[in-house]
Amino acid sequence: MTKRSWILIVGILTLACRGALAAHLFVAGTGSDANPGTEDQPFATLERARDEIRKIKAGGPLPAGGITVEVRGGTYELARPFELSGQDSGAAKAPVVYRARPGEVVRISGGRAVSAWQAVSDPAVRKRLDPAACDQVLQADLKALGITDLQGIHDAKTYQSDPGLELFFQDQPMTLARYPNSGYLRMASVLDADGKPQTGDVTTAEGKFICDDPRPGRWVGERDIWLHGFWVWDWADLRIPLASVDAAARTVSLGPSPGRTFRLRAGRWFYAENVLPELDRPGEWYLDRDRGILYFWPPAALSEGRAVVSVVRDLIRLNDVSHVTFRGLLIESGRGSAFVVQGGAGVRVIACTIRNLGNWAVKVYGGAQHGVVGCDVYQMGQGGIHLEGGDRKTLTAAGHFADNNHIHHTARWDPVYQQGITVFGVGNRATHNLIHQVPHIAIGFTGNDQTIEYNEIHTAVFQSNDAGAIYTSPPDETWSMRGHKIRFNYLHHIHGFEGKGCLGVYLDDCFSSADISSNIFYDVATAILIGGGRDNRMTNNMFLKCNRAFSIDARGLGWAKGVGVFATKELIDLNYKQPPWSVKYPELLNILEDEPLAPKGNVMARNICWGGPWGWTEPKALPGVKFEDNLIDVDPRFVGPVPTDFRLAEDSPARQLGFQPIPFDKIGVYASQDRASWPVNSAPQAVSTTPSAADSGS
Repeated sequence: MTKRSWILIVGILTLACRGALAAHLFVAGTGSDANPGTEDQPFATLERARDEIRKIKAGGPLPAGGITVEVRGGTYELARPFELSGQDSGAAKAPVVYRARPGEVVRISGGRAVSAWQAVSDPAVRKRLDPAACDQVLQADLKALGITDLQGIHDAKTYQSDPGLELFFQDQPMTLARYPNSGYLRMASVLDADGKPQTGDVTTAEGKFICDDPRPGRWVGERDIWLHGFWVWDWADLRIPLASVDAAARTVSLGPSPGRTFRLRAGRWFYAENVLPELDRPGEWYLDRDRGILYFWPPAALSEGRAVVSVVRDLIRLNDVSHVTFRGLLIESGRGSAFVVQGGAGVRVIACTIRNLGNWAVKVYGGAQHGVVGCDVYQMGQGGIHLEGGDRKTLTAAGHFADNNHIHHTARWDPVYQQGITVFGVGNRATHNLIHQVPHIAIGFTGNDQTIEYNEIHTAVFQSNDAGAIYTSPPDETWSMRGHKIRFNYLHHIHGFEGKGCLGVYLDDCFSSADISSNIFYDVATAILIGGGRDNRMTNNMFLKCNRAFSIDARGLGWAKGVGVFATKELIDLNYKQPPWSVKYPELLNILEDEPLAPKGNVMARNICWGGPWGWTEPKALPGVKFEDNLIDVDPRFVGPVPTDFRLAEDSPARQLGFQPIPFDKIGVYASQDRASWPVNSAPQAVSTTPSAADSGS
């Protein structure tokens, strides 16, 4: 063998070894960032693995098949967000994958464990505590632990606040000390500017009202108490700082502030939170932010769990990143969201468990083909999965998708308009998800050409009435938001706040052109509401044991006629008479000459309504609705008992009308190697309208 041949062979072997090493990197809690990242000498942090990938990419293309960073089981407390940028991207056939070692639990935590708990000995604090709590509540000095960012309810830039620092114990969110412990107080009457009680709506600078419960009288002299209430509408909540209490008169004041007025309606509900004297049951906590002292009544011995406060905001951030996957991780205990993805393409979050975050599980803005698959999402302060992308002017689809996810017990901090899943923009989809125990909207959508299929939704919209489990997301719904498919979904046990009613599918304020077909609505207050929109097709649905199958109104011809102003402007801005709009939606070409605010072109055909009333159509809307071949109040003849079996017998009269079988066995989550857990069980159950530590899911 010549010297030249030997050098060539050594070079080939070196490159081969380097390729094998580059294809897999390893991270472990027992590792060191000074290590080479091999299985027997792993790195200690995700950042070190990321930086090693950058070095590999600087030396040439990614190895065939990409690079996998395998993370060993353990808890990894982040000191800061884990951030990726465009230089950290993989390629379509060579992705970068961050994954948990199969069979091991990898916790990526945005929190810090709290230690050095002590009994409360300060006489002034003990005097403020409920006597029954004095010897149960413990305290810890967060500043002594190096936790100095105590941002929270006090730092709200708007009255829709962010939870900021939170406390978790035994993997459950604990409850900021509040009164009452569950349920609400009520405004017996509100005071006008002259101090006279009124029973209707009143707008004043002071925001004064009478509360018959004498408990607020105990709060005189307390600081930083906040009132969380539904002050006018039961779909609009605000957190407002308490200004003062007149114990003798049982008068509560929200207090004047520059340029601010308060609109209040008698009979509405609220509760007080961040109240040290109300730290009176296990699972509650309070933070003295001036001193950095955390007070906590643990629901079990501290040795039986970890007490963790959230510190890091937005745990994993991706900016202009493409073809990177996160698989099998447990992301928890942070402020903000678990994943924030902006731009890029082909990012995947697969089989992850995401819980105990202040805001959302995954937020996607822009980019293309990002997907969240097979994840378990629960105990979120706000929403679940937000997918936003696509270009409405060009009708370019983003192609984002949420598939096979189990989302439940969300919106524990902000109870309305924090959806389980949102699909905004153009051409995104939510499919095969199971969503339940969400106080407001399960799936929100807007824009164009969104697909909502094969989802199971139950126990939703229990904190509101004027909302839907599947709901167009305001503001400014218009005629141009077209092309949506809402099909093969199963919605059940949806009743509204205090059982007063809500909607299954709600197209608000002239929202148009949705295909609402082959859905099963069982035990839903009102299954479908068409709020003055056009060209909606409601076909082949089952309305079973519903208070009302549908409601179609003509609001655009009445109180909602203002929609026409911005809807017309939007059509012109979108160049609706030119391609691609004129080609995709030819029905819009002459809409402005065809009574655009009249709800024309709606179809109700081949539906089954059994066990409950049919629907209501406003007289002004009747000329624009086509009713055809609906089976109403006639036994459809199911194979087995509903809701166990929705199959129709061969001799069903619905079949004779052209009703097509609904593939019930394909609805909801399904077994897959990309699922975070299996089996997935979910049954309707009673819910609290004020979730607390005791009500959280797991």
